[in-house]
Amino acid sequence: MQRETLTPRAGWQRQFEDLGFHFHSLDGVYWDESACYRFSSSEIDMIEEATWKLHELCLQAVDHVITKRAFKPFALPGWFIDYIVDSWNADDPTLFGRFDFRYDGINAPKLLEYNADTPTSLIEAAVAQWNWQQQVKPRHDQFNSLHERLIARWKEIRDHYENPVVYFACVKDNIEDLGNSEYLRDTAIQAGITTRQIAIEDIGWHDQDEQFVDLDNNPIPALFKLYPWEWIANEDFGQHLPVVNFPVIEPAWKVLMSSKAILPVLWELNPNHPNLLPSFYEQSRAPAQFVRKPIYSREGANVELHTSRGTIAQIGSYGAEGYIYQAYAPLPDFDGNYPVIGSWIVGDEAAGMGIRENTQQITTNTSRFVPHYFT
Repeated sequence: MQRETLTPRAGWQRQFEDLGFHFHSLDGVYWDESACYRFSSSEIDMIEEATWKLHELCLQAVDHVITKRAFKPFALPGWFIDYIVDSWNADDPTLFGRFDFRYDGINAPKLLEYNADTPTSLIEAAVAQWNWQQQVKPRHDQFNSLHERLIARWKEIRDHYENPVVYFACVKDNIEDLGNSEYLRDTAIQAGITTRQIAIEDIGWHDQDEQFVDLDNNPIPALFKLYPWEWIANEDFGQHLPVVNFPVIEPAWKVLMSSKAILPVLWELNPNHPNLLPSFYEQSRAPAQFVRKPIYSREGANVELHTSRGTIAQIGSYGAEGYIYQAYAPLPDFDGNYPVIGSWIVGDEAAGMGIRENTQQITTNTSRFVPHYFT
């Protein structure tokens, strides 16, 4: 694993906009091709293997939580817990997820967290960096089968639910969420699914018919939502879901995987696993150097690093539901740049990766996306 500096291509912005990647320069420099990461094929094999193995462990952890009714650390309302259990027992299919790894090219990848419900940076990983690789490193390869695997997985989901019309929803006026949602919608269309687009705020409820409707009062048969389950669980509107019992992607049980509360469960079930970091619900059980993470948070908000050199904290509005405490594993330092590997899973298959890097140890919403290739 090496970091290389490069000269950015002329006109890459227009190319990406033609591909539907419109937020490439959000908050300044987001997409950054002044550098890239080079891997060996054996390093990619290690990341790929860790991805599917950890996904299997996470499925086992979810089954453990549901079987033991160990829901308290997840801070979810009672009605939603029943909805989760029903979703799990129905074997509602999952589309995708993204593991965040600490990896230095020497030691085994270590799981920092699993973005299993609303993972983003997808169009960057699937489309933008593939475009970059084809032009900049055409004689080499890239860990990236995301596009093909997404289409194949949508076909399986289509057949499972007998091909309903799927509405794609995200927060209104969020260019990044819309870009990711529309890319996923495009892969669903390529899988033969009829789709519609709607803002999450525009979904209505029809009291008489007891069904969700769009702005024209048409019923919504199935929903893909780029909107966190824990938010839905705490909104009055969400309590209509068990009444309708229609397909939602990602399924409700994925909230357990996506919560950082799953990390102590993983460690309890798999102590000293090479891809896991010690994680606990109590600070008293954590090692001297640890990371405090909110059970629910995004983009590094409210994360605190407690190290021998002091505390580094990221501000935010999360943490009301509680925290977990994970052993501190410093990110590798490449000339003052600290990368996190985002390794994707589609269905049950490892499907590719993207890299976010920052000049500090906490990855945030302003961290840059840097492409990769391997030899």
